[in-house]
Amino acid sequence: MGLLSREWIIKTLVGLGLSEVEAEVYFFLAQAGPVRGREIAKALKLYRQQVYHSLKNLQAKGMVKVTRERTNQFAAISLEKVLDQLTKEKTKQAKALQENREKLLSNWRSMIKENSATS
Repeated sequence: MGLLSREWIIKTLVGLGLSEVEAEVYFFLAQAGPVRGREIAKALKLYRQQVYHSLKNLQAKGMVKVTRERTNQFAAISLEKVLDQLTKEKTKQAKALQENREKLLSNWRSMIKENSATS
């Protein structure tokens, strides 16, 4: 895979709500298969604490799974499933914003009116 493709994928994952480190870790796992956290840290030249924090966040987002063997190994969930999950989440957020739009605007206008009346 070319560097531009890798950068584009990382940038896209960040745009979908992942941190830069989470995107890097996910991308690495998707290519490397199940590996231990310290191997990820070494390969990406990151502190182990950063990697384990990112792995925890990625697990919470359903993007990474952990194998319960003698030493924990982490594996990426397929990109297709991840994109489905992220799409559902973004759709939910958009729907919530749409549902609250008028209330937000009404409150905003009231605040502006109030502030200009007291100035």
